[in-house]
Amino acid sequence: MTRPIRVLVVDDSALMRKLLTELLASDPAIEVVGAVADPFQARDLIKATSPDVLTLDVEMPRMDGLTFLRNLMRLRPMPVVMVSSLTESSADVTLAALELGAFDFVTKPRLDLARGLSAVARDIVAKVKAAAASRARPRPRAPRRPGPPVAVRSIDAVRLTDQVIAIGASTGGTEAIAEVLRGLPADAPGVVIVQHIPPEFSRRFAARLDRDSALSVREAQDGDEVLVGHAYIAPGDRHLRIVRSGARWQCRLGTEPPVSGHRPSADVLFESVAQHAGRNAIGVLLTGMGVDGARGLGAMREAGAVTIAQDRDSSVVWGMPGEAVKRGAASEVVALGDVAGRLVTLNRRAA
Repeated sequence: MTRPIRVLVVDDSALMRKLLTELLASDPAIEVVGAVADPFQARDLIKATSPDVLTLDVEMPRMDGLTFLRNLMRLRPMPVVMVSSLTESSADVTLAALELGAFDFVTKPRLDLARGLSAVARDIVAKVKAAAASRARPRPRAPRRPGPPVAVRSIDAVRLTDQVIAIGASTGGTEAIAEVLRGLPADAPGVVIVQHIPPEFSRRFAARLDRDSALSVREAQDGDEVLVGHAYIAPGDRHLRIVRSGARWQCRLGTEPPVSGHRPSADVLFESVAQHAGRNAIGVLLTGMGVDGARGLGAMREAGAVTIAQDRDSSVVWGMPGEAVKRGAASEVVALGDVAGRLVTLNRRAA
């Protein structure tokens, strides 16, 4: 019999500790070995119980969650699922935690904590189980690649894109996307991106990418033209599509029901790219849980686009890209560190 996944809950809220403990312990595959109020207690219990996964509150007393996570990933790397409030400040801290090596995050409901957590129980349990199966590793930040001065935009920055790069990602995707964009030059084709992320986080995520790459990155708005040197992040809870309008590609946002369990959905984006851009596009499916994007990537390949799936070894979770490979949707399987270079090479060939 396989032993249960041992989880340590770290949260300064007694109610949150109680609810998370009950929620996780209700799954027979999970054993909660402890629930503590601060990182100092967590440090002692980690030594005593050797948990497989840690759930960690973003905002902690005595030592903030980021400081504790940084020390943990340096001294005893282990899978960590962050627990975050739906606020802009928490979004920044959570994104920084993912950069430091946290596996993923879950968000606390704004109101009626017990009922709200119950509604997302399946997601929380799935993330803890996936975290236990992952390989915890710090993610050293790659150096920023120099781009042109931000104050002066070349004419390329306002011309319409000749080619479209479409990227989909989920768990582990915030850092995977950041690494890909850091490797792209300022005159790269327009990039449209779906990352499974809450509404309160997507704008902050786009702002962080904008500061850290040579591209101009923004949260997509309905009607945005897809321009050279620009990247567009799907807003949380909105589907992102591209449509052809004369010689132009434009972003279209929608509130249709979730597809493949998600809104935004990579399948929705990729299928629109297949329909409107065809062979003038490149599809990239990065790390993530589930199957979203595999079908759409297949549609892009059938339409003549080059399609890339991240390889197993460099993926935090090889769910989405693995499903694409299984279905034959990926024309290439590429390590994360090589994706940007491959996109640059493919764009040059198309020019």
